[in-house]
Amino acid sequence: MTQGNAELDGLVRKRIRALRLAQGWSLDELATRARLSPSTLSRIENGQRRLALDQLVTLARALDTSLDQLVETATDDVVSSPMIDSVHRSMRWPIRADPGMTVVRQRMTDPPPDNPARLRAHPGREWLVVLSGTAVLLLGNRRFRVETNQAAEFPTMLPHALGAEGGPCEILGIFDRDARRGHQGNEDGGNAQRAPR
Repeated sequence: MTQGNAELDGLVRKRIRALRLAQGWSLDELATRARLSPSTLSRIENGQRRLALDQLVTLARALDTSLDQLVETATDDVVSSPMIDSVHRSMRWPIRADPGMTVVRQRMTDPPPDNPARLRAHPGREWLVVLSGTAVLLLGNRRFRVETNQAAEFPTMLPHALGAEGGPCEILGIFDRDARRGHQGNEDGGNAQRAPR
């Protein structure tokens, strides 16, 4: 076995054990779910038994993951730098594992719009957390104050806008592909939430 294969073998074994423990399962519980004997599972986790493809498929299913995720290797590009959008006062990071998702950090100073016609609706979902200050989320006919360390998640088919209250606020938002596209045309001077291009 080459060194690369040995490293992958050890990684998969550690991952099986870590996933089992994260579920709060004993060896017996996972062995029952995977239709293996507890001693076989113990030898797999401890490196005393060869990893067989059929057992990996069964273990992945029992651990509610995929075979691809179970054998995925670490990548060298773990750390990424943001793309700066100075026009919209934001930074964004695409998520490599799901290119349709984007993480955006934005500083807002303007309050949300007071004209309901300026609320936007489009396909998608958004999630945001307020890093500092207080944000106001207008969602349909409702108004939500989102304070530091609070989060909001909503379907973007509801008319919505986001602004600051009582001074600047910073948010970190996650936009799916549809939500990002829906905000790309928003050029209203910073009053409504938008994802950068």
